[in-house]
Amino acid sequence: MLIAIAAIFVVAYMAIALEHPLGVNKSASALLGAGLLWTIYAIATGDHALVGRQLDESVASTAQIVFFLIGAMTIVEVIDAHDGFEVITSRISTTNQIILMWLVGFVAFFLSSILDNLTTTIVMVSLIQRLIARREDRLLFASLIVIAANAGGAWTVIGDVTTTMLWIGGQISPLKIMGAVFLPSLVNLLVPLAFISFSLKGKTVAPPPSDGLQGVNRFERNLMFCLGLGVLIAVPAFKTVTHLPPFMGVLLGLGAVWLVGEIVHRDKDEHVRRPLSLAHALTQIDMGSIVFFVGILLAVACLEHAGLLSMLAKWLNAALGRQDIIVVVLGLLSAVIDNVPLVAATMGMYDLAHHPADSFLWEFIAYCAGTGGSILIIGSAAGVAAMGLERIEFLWYARRIAVPALAGYLAGAVVYVAQHAWLH
Repeated sequence: MLIAIAAIFVVAYMAIALEHPLGVNKSASALLGAGLLWTIYAIATGDHALVGRQLDESVASTAQIVFFLIGAMTIVEVIDAHDGFEVITSRISTTNQIILMWLVGFVAFFLSSILDNLTTTIVMVSLIQRLIARREDRLLFASLIVIAANAGGAWTVIGDVTTTMLWIGGQISPLKIMGAVFLPSLVNLLVPLAFISFSLKGKTVAPPPSDGLQGVNRFERNLMFCLGLGVLIAVPAFKTVTHLPPFMGVLLGLGAVWLVGEIVHRDKDEHVRRPLSLAHALTQIDMGSIVFFVGILLAVACLEHAGLLSMLAKWLNAALGRQDIIVVVLGLLSAVIDNVPLVAATMGMYDLAHHPADSFLWEFIAYCAGTGGSILIIGSAAGVAAMGLERIEFLWYARRIAVPALAGYLAGAVVYVAQHAWLH
């Protein structure tokens, strides 16, 4: 059974990676792979009640991420429909691509630490779509945003789902992780930023044509921008106060944005009101990417329940022995396999009695698991979101971005190890 499950996952993964040469949509490959994996697992296991409970758990965790993604993408679409990003774009006057890339990279890095890497990617990719006309330029910027958002999310307990897991599990604390991982995360961004900037030398930004929106005044534009962004920023605080999952905060905020939009535009003609409504925004989000997200998360969940990920973690422990090397390898694996089950498996391998809170192991896992997913476009939720928003091809990202992202990942790892040795 395990061999068959591993083989199907590899074939499905290769089909996703070769989406354009094969001419088969990645969503179809992900869904087919997930369906086959769970079918084989259910038949081979034979315990229908157990498989049913495991599938329920996997669907619940997947649904939380998908609902969050739908809510965040819809709010961003509403802001964009009101030309809300003009509040920011009007203040960016540079036409130099290098300057703009550094500005976008640092904004994404710090915004991700207070939002999360997924929401930051959605917001920042939508922003550059208002700033840059040429698609080939936007692909580079979107790729850098993925790296910056993942790096920024790794040094706070609310910036990435894996750091949140470690925080809730008692492995790390908010202030300690910020002090320990901030510098490595910054290096993780600076190295690929320098690489990519070098290839942009002398290039200028070509802004897209203005939409010339009618029916939206300055007050409405600013209101929807501030409300939408405020809702997204408030989600971590909502989670901290209520202890409810983040998607509930996004859904609550989505309802507030919808209500305000209905009130603000209630006296306008239908042809003016409809493009500004949240109902219309729901039709504009990329459902194909959301379906792909469902498929890939359920496929990885099957690997987790089948025990393959735990077996992999234990094999690494026996084969490599050294904790620092094991954690670096786990970070590299997170570029291929979702970092959430990898971190969950690692949390199960090591207990707090032998590895207390804020120790080397847990802080290094937070860095490596949070940033390793940037090496490949499907290695993180931020990458999957950018992949859908800008139609980034897997092989294009692998050719153009993987090497700079890997260099940044390894450089940050070296910085963390050296910093820890110096301080301790």
